[in-house]
Amino acid sequence: MDHDHADPDSAGQLHHLELYASDLDASVAFWDWLLGELGYERKNEWDGGRSWVNGPTYVVLVQADGSDAAFDRRAAGLNHVAFHAASREQVDELTAGVREREDAALLYEDRHPFAGGYYALYCEDPEGIKVEVVGPE
Repeated sequence: MDHDHADPDSAGQLHHLELYASDLDASVAFWDWLLGELGYERKNEWDGGRSWVNGPTYVVLVQADGSDAAFDRRAAGLNHVAFHAASREQVDELTAGVREREDAALLYEDRHPFAGGYYALYCEDPEGIKVEVVGPE
């Protein structure tokens, strides 16, 4: 299936997510690792952007145009991005990976892994975007 067009069997599900980065290289390093762990494959690479695909959903990362405004998830707009995990073990493995990375920060360490009331990883990417990976029951 061409992932640039809709999949009627996935109606209502996320088609794609596009994120802008102030430092594309730093953000690509984090997102390439995380999305690879979540089963995404590299889709496209071009000057100023990258994308990854998993089934009918893809994620795009683009170099932002010179704006000095820092991302603030507490302001109006995007608060966080959440992904399904295959297992609680995968949540634990990703958490260990985030702890080892210098370009990501684990959030809510004192309440991990039940910070949201369910089993999940909460972290920040290099831009400060909150990323959640939710484990099954």
